[in-house]
Amino acid sequence: MANLKEIRDRISSVKNTRKITEAMRLVAAAKVRRAQEQVLRSRPFADRLARVLQNLQTRMGFGGADAPLLAARDVRRITLLAVTGDRGLCGGYNSNIIKRTEQRFAELKDQGYDVDMVLMGRKAITYFQNRSYPIRATFTGLEQVPTAAEADGIASEVLAEFLSGSTDRVEIIFTKFINLVSSQPVVQTLLPLDPQGIAVSDDEIFRLITRDGQLGVEVSRRENASAPLPSDFVFEQSPEQLLNALLPLYLSNQLLRSLQEAAASELASRMTAMNNASDNAKALAKTLTLDYNKARQAAITQEILEVVGGSTGMG
Repeated sequence: MANLKEIRDRISSVKNTRKITEAMRLVAAAKVRRAQEQVLRSRPFADRLARVLQNLQTRMGFGGADAPLLAARDVRRITLLAVTGDRGLCGGYNSNIIKRTEQRFAELKDQGYDVDMVLMGRKAITYFQNRSYPIRATFTGLEQVPTAAEADGIASEVLAEFLSGSTDRVEIIFTKFINLVSSQPVVQTLLPLDPQGIAVSDDEIFRLITRDGQLGVEVSRRENASAPLPSDFVFEQSPEQLLNALLPLYLSNQLLRSLQEAAASELASRMTAMNNASDNAKALAKTLTLDYNKARQAAITQEILEVVGGSTGMG
């Protein structure tokens, strides 16, 4: 009977665990929706800003402009900005970024560059601090749905280091949101900025929807069209003034979009991980229930045999 009690206790434990993972899945699903909506709200502004810069580059040319954010330097030191989460239980989200950051760090060191890091998220900070990597700055406690104020603060820190000459190039490593079950760690140059090719011609939008009580994904493609500036358009400002106003804003916006992509990827990974955990818990509870029934039947059979055996002995 002790064996029956152990199985019964384990079944209860597995069912309680499933309740927790299911609740975490629902919370992550709701937050994924919010993250998706935030990306959709900020995307029109980001696209238009990128296309304005492209059009200005075409019309005016920035080659002779005194713009430190566009200037190509002789690169000696490179800073890697790695974006992870503060929490776990999200599948391979954090480990994939950490692995990609390590790979990029090794690649750059092999090429002879000095490399240091700016880390976002406790997972990356704990990992790289324990391995004595050169760390320039750290950021924790960010909102799961990133805000413009947070992006501005990080951008100001990175921009100050770049303009002071303490680093010659900044690359950001984050997780690009592809869909609810797929994401990809990517490396993108953050500084110096390049106004060429910064506007995406089209983009796929993945929306989390509910139909008949079941979660699903709705995919649509959005075309980003922006007409070129009129040929008779006159600029009173110099290229330097335009750049000094637009480029810092573009940098902050690029960083914000990277944080939004990473947040959506983390939440989608957590939702998938918790969904898998719930399914595994359900299957395990079913298996344990079968084991319990078999053990209970065996115990009842044994008791019947003992009773029958005792009656025969008395006869």
